Amino acid sequence: MNLERFIQKKPFIIAGPCSAESEDQLLQIAEEIKDITNVFRAGIWKPRTSPNTFEGVGAKGLRWLQNVKQLTGLKTITEVATAKHVELCLKAEVDMLWVGARTTVNPFYVQEIAEALRGTNIPVFVKNPIHPELALWAGALERLYKSGVTKLAAIHRGFFTYESSVFRNEPKWEIPIELKKNFSELPIICDPSHIAGESSLIFELSQIAMDLDMNGLMIETHQFPKQAWSDAHQQISPKELKEILNNLILRKRRFEDNHLNIELKNLRGLIDELDEQMVEFLNSRTDLVKKIADFKFKNNITIFQLERWYEILKLRKQQANVLGLDNKMIIDIFEVIHKYSIITQTKIMKK
Repeated sequence: MNLERFIQKKPFIIAGPCSAESEDQLLQIAEEIKDITNVFRAGIWKPRTSPNTFEGVGAKGLRWLQNVKQLTGLKTITEVATAKHVELCLKAEVDMLWVGARTTVNPFYVQEIAEALRGTNIPVFVKNPIHPELALWAGALERLYKSGVTKLAAIHRGFFTYESSVFRNEPKWEIPIELKKNFSELPIICDPSHIAGESSLIFELSQIAMDLDMNGLMIETHQFPKQAWSDAHQQISPKELKEILNNLILRKRRFEDNHLNIELKNLRGLIDELDEQMVEFLNSRTDLVKKIADFKFKNNITIFQLERWYEILKLRKQQANVLGLDNKMIIDIFEVIHKYSIITQTKIMKK
């Protein structure tokens, strides 16, 4: 992608309420955060799971956003999910748009939005799909780019999970990192509000996003968070937003001191040595897996042995606890190893 740079400052801050509730509400919040915010956000169409919940004020909210821009000088952004939304936003001169997670999952919806944007070059932010599918996220960005939208950015808002978690949506930081690897020019904004689902976690997530060199933050901000008509638990006050931004540590990308660069290079060299040993160990393990598969084949035994798999997990978790390692990290690693062990055995059984 040959993208136009429209995000210069780091961190680029997008803030405002989850939902537009009234014109006075928007103006009050915008006035309080105008000095620390680059773009004012407010949802006017809200894609909700239940039709019995607040689904946004609709098109009349566009007039409120116009007044915010006129009275505070802030640029404005809102979510679009249909071609009609795009048409109305362009007519109302909304400065930027974002495509939500529930829309990103459907290529048909994204294509309709892309066609509605053809011939314009308004900045468009694309949230990751609800489930951790990198190809869907990248595909949505590519559809918009092919329609002539070159001011593109991604928004990382976390991923739905069935597992128990302290987060509303699991961060899975490796996925936006992989997206950045594939599209090096693409700005990535973190939405800690939707990842957290709880306002007390927003600062920690914002700091992680900055440490991962993301370009900015989208933080839901409401003058009375507990009274918000939607997502009350994950919104913060303008005062809290200021505190978070004031306390963020913005780290350098690289050392200016050559001695420090040499020290880091030496440490990375030690990591490389250990990585090489791990690959060699995995190769030796795969050789043993092949012997086991051949043994099973000759003796007519099934590939998958549930008791053995549970035994491996139990023993490795015990070892991790003794060493003070993260249990989940060990489980994730051995689940991948086990997956390829099964694949290796399957190939041998087919011969």
